[in-house]
Amino acid sequence: MANLRSAVIDLFKKYFTQGHERSVKAKKNIFFSFFIKGISIAISLVLVPLTINYVNPTRYGIWLTLSSIVGWFSFFDIGLTQGLRNKFAEAKAKGDYETAQVYVSTTYAVLTIIFILVWLIFLVVNQFLDWSKILNISPSMRPEVTILAVMIFTYFCINFVLRIITTLIVADQQPAKSTLIDVLGQVLTLLLIFILVKTTKGSLTLLGIVLCVSPIITITVANIIFFKREFARFRPMISKIKFKYAKDLFNLGVIFFVIQVTSIIQYQTANIIIAQNYGVKEVTSYNIVYKYFGVLLMVSTIFLAPFWSASTEAYFKDEIQWIKNGIKKYNQLNIVLVLGSIIMLALSGIVYRLWLGKGTVDIGFTLSFWGFVYFNVIIFGSKYVYFLNGINALRIQFISSLISPFLYVAVALILIKFYHLGMYSIFIASIIANVNAIVLAPIQYYQIINRNKKGIWIR
Repeated sequence: MANLRSAVIDLFKKYFTQGHERSVKAKKNIFFSFFIKGISIAISLVLVPLTINYVNPTRYGIWLTLSSIVGWFSFFDIGLTQGLRNKFAEAKAKGDYETAQVYVSTTYAVLTIIFILVWLIFLVVNQFLDWSKILNISPSMRPEVTILAVMIFTYFCINFVLRIITTLIVADQQPAKSTLIDVLGQVLTLLLIFILVKTTKGSLTLLGIVLCVSPIITITVANIIFFKREFARFRPMISKIKFKYAKDLFNLGVIFFVIQVTSIIQYQTANIIIAQNYGVKEVTSYNIVYKYFGVLLMVSTIFLAPFWSASTEAYFKDEIQWIKNGIKKYNQLNIVLVLGSIIMLALSGIVYRLWLGKGTVDIGFTLSFWGFVYFNVIIFGSKYVYFLNGINALRIQFISSLISPFLYVAVALILIKFYHLGMYSIFIASIIANVNAIVLAPIQYYQIINRNKKGIWIR
């Protein structure tokens, strides 16, 4: 037994210490990310039913829908954080730490200015918005929801600027640490909501305060710790702010901006369409399915997270074989995830009852089936999209992003209004609209890596 244990330990050490330095770093991050994500999933499994029972499914649907609407404003980042991710990784790979610090300082400055202006504009506009009509809820809830909207938007603006630190961590190929920050925020949220349940009656306002304050506290502490330690040489400084460098970020960021808007429309608009056509209570049903099968995407993302910035480094160093090996392993992972998702689908009804309690939310098998299909399709295309993002080959994705939002909304409304299909229409529309990830991205990868094509393929 002792010899077997020793052999297992030696094999474990060998796996995490041998191979390309980039691969070793990725393996370690994947391992720790699994552990951290496991904690995150466990917290979510507890947090969702706890929150629903605290405020009831309808009020929880209001929170989800309102958060989705506010989430639209993330496009004011204009893709700067994604542009920073690539520029920071590229500068760091070249050993140009001075330029890397300038990019970091400039990004913090630009986003701070943008979101202060956006926040002030929202404070004015919010006074004239009738949230009861927007969310299709009772007029008596308008004052409470109006206050909640201000809280969520304030949190969003602060959080968006402070989360630049997570962009740097991921760009440094350490996604496990970025995930840990989010998990610590979840732990604090769970603790505070548990206190609310024990000491107060269901209050949407109090729930909003907890859900907004907890992530702000953890991300603020993360900024302080990382810029004092391993990112000290990249600490944002006023003297390092150079707005002329913002042009590089904007040029790359505008493309990411359009792609981000597409993502926002396809995810965030879903809650609005459901609320308007089926009621806010059904927003909860849709999001439960999304969260359940979203576990697949979490697992896939754990493996994929290091690949974006690692691709940047490998491609600029002309290490093409490393990229090919990476894609091959991700294809093998896809097969495993499909098999796992089939089991999840078969057990979905049982899991919903055990997770949420019998009769809490009624979710049909058809909705679960299309959630299953949607996430497997997205996971298949993600590895190719990550590679193309990492090497800034964004032109084709950019063009398809100009079309996909209109295609998504049109298909969703046609299926709902004319064919009278259920909420699963949202998943079907998302699959059809994601033609880039499903078809174009794999073709583009093949043209670049296997055929060494240039032109539009590499732009």
